[in-house]
Amino acid sequence: MIKSMTGFGKFVLQLPARKITIEVKSLNSKNLDLNARIPSQYREKELEMRNTIAKTLVRGKVDFGLYVEATGEETSNKVNEGIVKEYMRQLSNVHNGDATELMKMAIRMPDALKTEREEIDAKEFNAIKEALTKALLEIEDYRSNEGKALEKDFNLRIKNISELLDKVKLIDPERMIAVREKLQKAVSDLKEDVDQNRFEQELIYYLEKFDITEEKVRLSNHLEYFATTLNSNDSNGKKLGFITQEIGREINTIGSKSNYAPMQQLVVQMKDELEKIKEQLLNVL
Repeated sequence: MIKSMTGFGKFVLQLPARKITIEVKSLNSKNLDLNARIPSQYREKELEMRNTIAKTLVRGKVDFGLYVEATGEETSNKVNEGIVKEYMRQLSNVHNGDATELMKMAIRMPDALKTEREEIDAKEFNAIKEALTKALLEIEDYRSNEGKALEKDFNLRIKNISELLDKVKLIDPERMIAVREKLQKAVSDLKEDVDQNRFEQELIYYLEKFDITEEKVRLSNHLEYFATTLNSNDSNGKKLGFITQEIGREINTIGSKSNYAPMQQLVVQMKDELEKIKEQLLNVL
């Protein structure tokens, strides 16, 4: 079963003194491109969280955000009393304001507040890891549901190409007759006597060049292989992409050899269906 690379997962963790929100969003990308936005106090755990995300999502342009909102009385910012008092003393020498006004100015000066680095509590981080796992489960469900819609569309496109191929097979005999008549007419228009044996040999040579038997067989096999890969247990967008390249190669060859307007019209329709598959494949994991 295929999965989409598009998805979103979110989980809110409520702790005694803070609320932690985890958001994971992914879009399509050839490889894993992970961008993390987390508070500085959790930086030492960033690599561990990145590895968890990478193992689960595998591919895609991923935005991971960890947001912390204080809900209790705890704060990591403290007033640097000694520096604030020194600022007030210096400001009183150049400004005749009262203590409240001097305080307002001093508190805005550099280093008036100091941030105390908090050690990460092991119990708290375990809760964060569980929250991250739940957010990743949500985004995986999202990707799976998107994958089901893509799979339905792919099966329809492959079915359409297969039906067009059946029409190509149906008109191929009359195409060969038309090609033969076209070559015979070209020779007769020359109004020259030709060696019939030599002409038949040349005619067979050109008809073999226009023969598409092998291309029809290979295209049919590629379509079947695409459907089989699509319904396998693993989601492999790159492999499906390689198969579509082979499908496109056979369709192009049939088009270049056809030399017959009705068949070329069918080839154009097959190309249109294949392009729709290629566009959607960019979003498959």
